Amino acid sequence: MTSADDAIKGEDWYGRELDRVEYTGVVFDDVDMTELQSSGATFTECVFRRVRFNVSEHTESAFVNCRFETCNFFDATFRRCKLTGSTFHGCEFALLKVEGGNWSFTGFGRAELRGARFEGVRFREADLSGARCQEARFEGCDLSAATLTAADFSAASIVGSDLTGVDPTEVVLRGTVIDERQAVVLAEALGMVVVPTP
Repeated sequence: MTSADDAIKGEDWYGRELDRVEYTGVVFDDVDMTELQSSGATFTECVFRRVRFNVSEHTESAFVNCRFETCNFFDATFRRCKLTGSTFHGCEFALLKVEGGNWSFTGFGRAELRGARFEGVRFREADLSGARCQEARFEGCDLSAATLTAADFSAASIVGSDLTGVDPTEVVLRGTVIDERQAVVLAEALGMVVVPTP
């Protein structure tokens, strides 16, 4: 375990395996975590600044109340991870893949998420305001009570996601793929009355 107030700067962690390690209050600055693999690791209130997570894989790890600044997540994979309360600023997410896990209360304001893939992820009360999510996949996710003001989901797929509380007038949904149940939710959110087909 690494305690608070520690800093790790300019280190090469390429391909490292982190199994059930714990870091609290640590600043990771300009660390290369390319192809790193974490399993059951816990990072609490840590800061990741200019960290390269390219092609890294994280399974059942936790990044709680962390701050990510200008990090690169190219082709990174997160499986059943917990990122509650974490924020992302100026990060790159090309080919990011997220499978399951709890990403509630995360901050993705104005993030570039084009083409990223989220499946079965909990985004409850997350901030996706102004996020650019064109051609991304948010399938089977919990987006209830998430802030989506000015988010752009053009040509994205949000099939199976919970859209409770989403205001379709505040989100760009041009060419967005949805299912029948979601169509009813969005129509009712627009004030329409949906009747069953006779």
